[in-house]
Formats: sequence, C-alpha cells, structure tokens
Amino acid sequence: MSSLSAESVPEAHTPIGSPQSADPQSPPFMEQPPKLKGRQRLLAGLHRISSSPSITRMGPTRSRGYSGSGKGSISCISLNSTQSLNTPSLAVSLNHELLGGFNTAPTSSPSTPGGQNLELDGRARKRALSGLETRTSASVPSDLRQFQTPKPAIPTHGIAKVDENYFSRPVPQPTPPKDFNFWRDLPSELKMEVLTYLEPREIVRCSKVSRAWHKVCFDGQLWNILDTSEFYQDIPADALVKIITHAGPFVRDLNLRGCVQLRERWHAKGLSDACRNLENISLEGCRIDRTSIHDFLYANSRLVHINLSGLAGATNSAMKIIATNCPKLEHLNISWCNNVDTRGVKKIIEACPNLKDLRAGEIRGWDDLEVMQGIFERNTLERLVLMHCDSLTDESLTVLIEGKDSEIDFLTGRAIVPPRRLKHLDLTRCRGITGQGMKAFVNNIPEIQGLQLSKCHGVVDETVTELLPTTPMLTHLDLEELGDLRNGVLVSLANSPCASRLRHLSISYCESLGDTGMIPVLKTCTNLRSLEMDNTRISDLVLIEAAAMVRQRIARTLVQDKGLFKPATGLRVVAYDCQNVTWTGVREVLSRNAEVFVSTHATELPPLPKNMASPSATSSSDDVSTRPPTPRICITRTSSYPSEVIQLKCFYTYQPTVEEHTKRVLRGDFAAARRLERKWAEFMIAQEEAGAIGAGHRRRRRRAREAQMMHADEEEQGTGVVGVGGGRRRARSGGCAMM
Repeated sequence: MSSLSAESVPEAHTPIGSPQSADPQSPPFMEQPPKLKGRQRLLAGLHRISSSPSITRMGPTRSRGYSGSGKGSISCISLNSTQSLNTPSLAVSLNHELLGGFNTAPTSSPSTPGGQNLELDGRARKRALSGLETRTSASVPSDLRQFQTPKPAIPTHGIAKVDENYFSRPVPQPTPPKDFNFWRDLPSELKMEVLTYLEPREIVRCSKVSRAWHKVCFDGQLWNILDTSEFYQDIPADALVKIITHAGPFVRDLNLRGCVQLRERWHAKGLSDACRNLENISLEGCRIDRTSIHDFLYANSRLVHINLSGLAGATNSAMKIIATNCPKLEHLNISWCNNVDTRGVKKIIEACPNLKDLRAGEIRGWDDLEVMQGIFERNTLERLVLMHCDSLTDESLTVLIEGKDSEIDFLTGRAIVPPRRLKHLDLTRCRGITGQGMKAFVNNIPEIQGLQLSKCHGVVDETVTELLPTTPMLTHLDLEELGDLRNGVLVSLANSPCASRLRHLSISYCESLGDTGMIPVLKTCTNLRSLEMDNTRISDLVLIEAAAMVRQRIARTLVQDKGLFKPATGLRVVAYDCQNVTWTGVREVLSRNAEVFVSTHATELPPLPKNMASPSATSSSDDVSTRPPTPRICITRTSSYPSEVIQLKCFYTYQPTVEEHTKRVLRGDFAAARRLERKWAEFMIAQEEAGAIGAGHRRRRRRAREAQMMHADEEEQGTGVVGVGGGRRRARSGGCAMM
C-alpha cells in the first residue's frame, strides 16, 4: 500500500525471517509464539480475515452493510473503499485500531506481518473509548482499556464514515405489527349507531358472526322499537323470544301483529316479565291467552297506545285493568273483540281523561245511553270508529252529539251544546241510524275531516245536503252504497266551503249519480287525489274533465335538451263497471298522460370580436374591416311534460293496456307510451269495424284485395316486367283507411 507511513511499512510488508526484519536488540533466534487462547485467539482471527487478499481485491461496488442477522463480523463492511495516494489503507488502519498497533496473527502469507508478543511500547496507538462506557467492547479486551489514548484524526478522503461502536450495539429487533381489530376497538356507542342502519332481520343474521357480535346485536339499545310487521312470517319463535327477553327493559314500542308462532311461548321463562317500560303495544292477530294479556297490562303502567283488535282473550276484565293501571291511555283499539262490550268501555272512559282515539268496531251495547252520555261529557275523542255496530241507534247517536236534557234553542230547535272535537267519524254499516239521527251532526262537528257513512242505507240526500255546508274542514267523504242519493248532493258538495280541501271522494254503487253531479265536483274540487266512481252512471265526459283538471291544477314541467323526466301520480280514478264509459274516454286519459310538447327557441348571441372572426380566403383585409359582424344564433329545444298523471282502473279488458301505458309514463318513456296508445286505438277501431252490421263482408273484400296486391307484387319482382302479356296494370292506391 503506497499510502502507509514509514514506520508501518516494515511491519506490514517485511516477511518473517528476512535479514531486514531482524531487530539489533532481539536475540538471533526468536522463539515460536505461544498458542493463543480465548479473546486473543478471536482477535487474531479477525486480524487474519481483515488482511486477506480477497478483501483487498473487492471494489466499492461489492461493499455490503450489516446484514442484521445477529452475528457480528468484520467482513460485513467494505475495507477497500476509494482511496487516494495519501490515504492509508482502511484494512491496516482498522487492524491497528482494533489491536492497538500489535499484530497477533501467525504467519500465513508473505504480506502478513510476523507474530509478536503482546506488549506495550511507544509505537502502540491507543484507541479512545466512546461514550458508551457501560457496554462491553467486543473489539478491545477489558484489561487493555486503561492504556488506550485518544485516536489521532485520520483523513477520510473518499472513505465512508464507520461507526466504531457499530458492532457493540444491540441488534434492533423488528417490532411486531400492532394487533388492530376495527370492530373490537370501536367504541360501543359507534357500534350501536352503525347497527341502527340495519333492518331487524339483518341484525339477527349478524348475531351469528361471533360471540362479540351476538352480544352487541342483542343489546337492548338496538331494540327500542320492536316492529315485527315486516318479518313476522320469517322469524322463528325462539329468536323472537330471545329478542324480547334481551331487549325487554329497553323496548318502548312493541308491535307483535300477526306473530302466531308465539302461541305456546307466552309463558316462557322471563317473557311476560321482560317488558316493563312499554308505551305502545300491538297484539293484533296474536294467539295469546287472557292471562298473558293481563300480565302485559299489569307490568306496563305507562301505556299510551293499546291495540287488542281481534283478540278473543280480551275481555271486560282486561278493560278494568287498563282503567286502573293505565291512566295515560290515549289510543285504544278493541275492534272485533267479541268478549268486550260497552260496560268495559265505560270504565276506560271514566278513568282515562286523555283518551283521544277509540276504535270499537262490532262492539255490543251502544244503545246504552249512559255510555254515550259519558263520552259526551268527556268530549276528548278526536277519532271514533263504530263500524258494524248494529246496536247504534238514532237516540244514542243524538245523546253522543247533543247529550241528554240539554238546553234547546227555540229559534232553531237545536240543543245549545259546545261543539264536538271529533275529526274522524266512521259509521260504516251502522244499519240502525237514519237521517233523523244524522241531523244532530249539523253545526256540531265543525272540525270533522273524515266522515264515512258508507252502507248506511237510512241516510238520505236531504240530510247530507244540509250537513256539507257546516263542515269546512272536510277532506275525506265516503258515501258508498247510498242508493237514495241524487246528483243534488254532489252539486251541494261542489258549492260547500270544503270543496277546495276535499282529497278523497267515494260514491261507488250510487247508481243514481252521473255526469250532472260529477262534472261540477271536478271543476271545483281541484285537490282531489282519490276518486271512486265504479258502478255509477258517469260517462266519458267525466274522464275527460278529470284529465283536464289534473292538467290545469299544476303547471307543466319544462326540460331542455331531451332530459329524462318522471311524472308523479296525481289522481287515482276507479271507473270500472260503468256502462257509459267506453274506450274513447279511456284513450283520452292515456293521451293526456303521455302528452309532450316540444318547442324550439332561437336566441341571438353577441357577435365575436373582429380578431376572432375567420374571414374567407378570397376576401381582403379591407373588406373584413368594413363588413358587419355575423350574428350568432343558439337554438334551444324545450320539452314540456305533464307534472302529474292519472292512474286509472277501468273495464277489465282495457285494464292490461292501461297499466302498461301508465308504467311506461311513470318511468319517463313517453315515446313508447304514445306508440302503445296509438296501436291500441287502431286495434279498437278494427274491432269495432268487425262488430258492425255488414262489417264481415267488407272485411273479406279488404283481405281479398290485399292478397291480390301482394300476389301482383310477387309476380312483378319475379319477372322484372311491368304488365306481363302487354296488359296495362291498374294503379293501386292506399284506399280508404276505414275500409
């Protein structure tokens, strides 16, 4: 190595036994060095490896860093970096640094220095310890550290800096990745919030993932509202019982409508005592016994809404429990409970001052005047449903509205009583009432919104005509199967103050009503959403007026550049089994539903600047400067679509075509809807022609003429000559469209 100092060259390159290497003070024959052991043997091996010629031949591209395998070795780094003429060899300097200037390796090659005894002299270069004094150095023995001196600075031109304590440091162990579980580390509040977006059946399926998921899915916070109306046919009894028992203390709204699978499970362990904080309960259609009903009513004193419709286990005893244990009751449905009569209802009315909704269809005992007097005095009911109550009479109905022994106004002959708060009154199929009892409603139910008098055959048109002007808030009117009504009732309805609010009207099976009464109703009642007119005397004029009313009450929607528009259903019309309704009126409704107008608008845009104008190749620059700017026109196409359409139910042979046409209109395919309407009209015209007198002969003649024309066309195409045989063919025209 050319960069070695004068003192280090004889030691590094002089062979053992040569005359030049003999020291004048050393004896003529040097004894064989003793065999090294322990740490000295390790250091000698490191020295022998570092002075190997194979390491010297390695270039900078062969240098490798520490492998990190845990076995420290000096051969892990490059000892032959880029050197200059004045830079000492890294191998020699590293040997001196590790061994303190002494060579301990035996003679192995001509370039290996001779073995010497380990002794300290003046030539030894002492190595300075680093700041890590507490660590044990693997390169310097502990008994030589006290003789070490600070290391002189060595020029490092082109040599990478090597950390002296690199191999004495502990090997860094790779840290294992953190065990991250998203669902496990998620807060419980967020878990509940995520699961609230799932349907009940989906939550039950998720409970099968693991025990942790099972615990979370059956947490009571998810079942604050337990409504089984959508999946009661799919959920087994065991799963439903588990949900009720786990979520019982948290459930506020329990709807078990139709859960017949719980028939044998009502006395399961903890089921009857699980729910104690219910506010709304619905057991309609459940096969539940009387004891279980009583347990639910006893355990929940906060009930506001109770639905026991159709339960044979509901008796007057249950009504007594409700009266004593549920003072906050507001809604009660006991329709079709055969074991309940007005005696149980009377107890509830007396004990529940907040009762607003009473549905007691087909309950016996409404001819009891004391019960009616109690309802009159309470005057808190907003909805009263007494459908199919044959025991209701005119006298009891009068007591319900006017009370007993009320003061009478001598001028009008009516009782002076505060108006009733009733908003919905259902007297469907109450055969015991007549027009005499209905007169009590006049001026006494001003807040009524829904009035159902269907199948009350004793009601006459005079009573209804007198009642309608006193009900300004009326929105739903049901007069089905009142055969004695005349068109004057509909005219009175059109002139009443509730005409602008009316949304539902049913006059089905009123065979005396026709166009005279319905056309004024359609002109004034512009907010109608449902109109039932089956089995009446209406004609196509009513359907045409309904289509015009829907078209005019809401402005059409404008869409530019052929945009897709889907209209909404604005009016549902039922007009089947009407003898005067033909396919012409049905076609008018279909045509108005698919009516689209396209208009083109030309808008003049500002002219382009002169520098952006592109003159023709033949014109000169002077002509361009004097020419006026060319105007620009933007053409916009705007389509006008109906905002609302009519959903029609008509004669059963027309209904498939009407439903397909409505389906195309609602999805925005107006072109296909118009094509279907046109084809259907052609079919109906052809069918009418076929059914007319003498139509069969004309049809046969037309088919024969079409067959002759097709035969002539085939002969002409086969021969390529017009008028075979020199004859002259008669000119063929399209003929009459009707023929």
